[in-house]
Order: sequence, then C-alpha cells, then structure tokens
Amino acid sequence: MPDFPTLATLAADLDSGRATSRKLVEDCIARIADPAGEGQRAFIRVDKDAALATADAMDALRKAKAAPSPYAGIPVSIKDLFDIKGQTTRAGSRALDDSDPAEHDAAAVARLRQAGFVLIGRTNMTEFAYSGIGINPHFGTPKGAWNRAVGHVPGGSSSGAAVSVLDGMAHGALGTDTGGSCRIPAAYNGIVGYKPTQRRVPLEGAVPLSFSLDSIGPLARSVSCCAILDAVLANEPVVPLKPRPVRGMRLAVPTTIALDDLDSPVAQTFERALKTLADHGAIIERIEMSEFLDIGPMNAKGGFAASESYAWHRYLIEAKGDAYDPRVFVRIMRGEAQSAADYIDLLNERRSLIARVNARLAPYDALVLPTTANTPPRIADLADDKAFAAANLKSLRNCTLINMIDGCAISIPAHRAGEVPVGLMLAASGGSDHRIFELAAGMEAVIRV
Repeated sequence: MPDFPTLATLAADLDSGRATSRKLVEDCIARIADPAGEGQRAFIRVDKDAALATADAMDALRKAKAAPSPYAGIPVSIKDLFDIKGQTTRAGSRALDDSDPAEHDAAAVARLRQAGFVLIGRTNMTEFAYSGIGINPHFGTPKGAWNRAVGHVPGGSSSGAAVSVLDGMAHGALGTDTGGSCRIPAAYNGIVGYKPTQRRVPLEGAVPLSFSLDSIGPLARSVSCCAILDAVLANEPVVPLKPRPVRGMRLAVPTTIALDDLDSPVAQTFERALKTLADHGAIIERIEMSEFLDIGPMNAKGGFAASESYAWHRYLIEAKGDAYDPRVFVRIMRGEAQSAADYIDLLNERRSLIARVNARLAPYDALVLPTTANTPPRIADLADDKAFAAANLKSLRNCTLINMIDGCAISIPAHRAGEVPVGLMLAASGGSDHRIFELAAGMEAVIRV
C-alpha cells in the first residue's frame, strides 16, 4: 500500500503552499472512483461537488490567512451513522432509505466542519453498527488490507472508514466504537483507531446502537493523527503530542480472557511486541483480572447492545423488519426478551465492575493486550451463519472488555511488513485519554522495528 502522509505533514504542506485543499480532494475522489479499488464498496455516498467547493473555500481562507485551523482543507470521511445536514442517514441499512434528510449536522460532524476539514463522503458500515466483522449485504463489503486477491473482511462496524484511510480515499475518518468498531477495523487494516472515554465526545446526531456503550472516535494513519482528530471531536485545543519514553512504562497484561484462544499470528506478534517493549525498558506485569469474568454473564441475554438497540428499533422493525440484515435483526431481537429488572441489574453490575477495575488498574499506566483474538477472516468463509457468529464474537471479545469498564483505548499496528495485520491495544480507565495517547506515541516509534 502507498505510504500516505499524516495530518501533521498535510497541514505543513498546506501552510507552505506545497499542497492545496483542492488537489488533496481531487486525489481522494480519484482513488474512490478507481474501478480497480474499493471505493464503490467503502463509500455509500461521495460528495464530490460539495467537497470541491469546500476545498476551494478553505484554499481561499488560507490565502487570506484566515484558515479556521492548521488542518483546514484536509479531506475526511464520515461513517454513515452520522447526520449530515441535508442528507439521509441510513446507518448502512435499507430500512432508513425513505427517512427525512437531517436538519442539522451531528455534533461530531459539526466540530470537524468548524475546524475546516472537508467531508469527502459517507462510508459503508455494518448495518446499524451491530458487528465487528464489517460485512454489509445491502451495499457490499469492502475488502480489507490483507491478501486482497482472496478477500478478507475489513472489520466493523466502521468498515468503510478504515478502508478509506488505508487506501488514501480520505486522510482521517469519523467512526464509532460500541464494542470495538473503531479499533477492530484499525487492527485488521494496519492503521490506528481510537475509542475515547465515552463522555468525551457528544453522541447527538448519531444513530445509536447502545447509548450506554457508544463512543465516537477517529481512525487514522498514526497516533498523532488520532490525537488531533480526538481533540477536535472533544472540542479541546490541539496541542503537540509528547511521546512518553518506553523506559519506565508500567504495563499490565491481563491474563484473564484477553489471551485465550488467540490465532497463532496474533499470539506471536503480541509476544514479540511485549519483548520489544521490555527490551526498551518497559515494566510489564502479567496480572489476573477476575473482574473480566463477570462480563460474559452480564452479556448472556444480549447485554446493553441488545436491550438498548431493541428499544430504538422496535417500531422500525414492525414496519420494515424484512429490510434488515437477518444477522443484525436476530441480535437486536434478543433485547425483546430482557425485562426491566434485567436491565436494572445490568446497570448496577456495570457500576460495580467499573469501580473494581479502576482500583485494579490504579498502579499501572495502561493495560496492554491484543486488539482482536483473531486475524481477519476470509469473506467467503463467513457465508455460514455459525462461522460468522464465531468469528464475530472472537473479533469483539477483547475490545468489548474496555467498553464495559467505560475505559479508553487505542489500537496500533504491531505486525511487520508482509505479515498479517495485528493490532496492539493500550487501554486505561475512563478519563485517561491524554495518557493513552502519550504512551501509544512512545510505543509506536519502536513496536514494529
């Protein structure tokens, strides 16, 4: 794959006049339109005219020394889960085809616009964000980075978001993460994906999957790129990211659940990464996390995702249930059987879980674990529903642990050139976002050498 520039490089090029926003947008549009590429499957809608008009406006503002931010004019993609004023938000589904166009931008989209980013188009996704695999029977499934001649899944639910960044069709992407939907596609495609502390970015204007777990985060090419986008989304000043030295990092490897049944390449790449970090002076401790054992029973009836998605979808299902992806429909309908008492128990159990995990993690800078237990499955192998269900659960397992503890986490590539993509996840308690970025930036420089 080509070595595309980071946001910092693009900002410098725009500032110096070596690049224009119009040229960046034209290049992205050309890659999307390339019949040999994945653009037709990665995007549900491409806003060519609006993007070019915005690019021209940003070039004019920069020439007048009035650009709204250093990143003004850089094209980014928007997951189809978000409202964009004047457009229909389909959430990767045909059930919302006749919905009214949005009257306002989603809060996250509005913040990207305010910083001058150019919205290049809406990216494909798992229908209603309810899978970690990325297959979409309505709009097609973009092939992920690995072995494209064969065709492996891109990861989900932010499938098109990851592929748009991977293939230079956008220079950053807006995604969501309820159980790994930023981190899984990032891991499967060798890029970086970030799940912030949930309260960090407002959820308004995004179709919900689980309002208890949904988080809004970026996918991009580097840790610093994700840190820039995260700051914009959180309405914070963008400040230079200072990588933390690996020497002296206190890292905990959870041996409970997170290391079970790993695909061989995942286990090998993860252990190599740990050795590299230790060789650079990180203090790594393998610890039991008995609290993680509580999460499976909590989700036995479908958990928050099933109960809360059913509450949102129940009337739409009555009207248009036949239009749903059957695999998504089945998962949503698990919420119908949950009682109010079940849901209240979930709330109380999660509150206890968060408190206990936060106490467990207090002595450490971060948890470190594989982003996914598996490597990207072949698309053709998932035609069977049982195979799909097994692969989906395996892809989601480790990431879900962090959403359930209301934490923040980043996935960075840990594989080397020519190897199957494997993500290394750094995670910590909610509110530790800045520290996670500093740690990940320090690791990024050494992890793949």
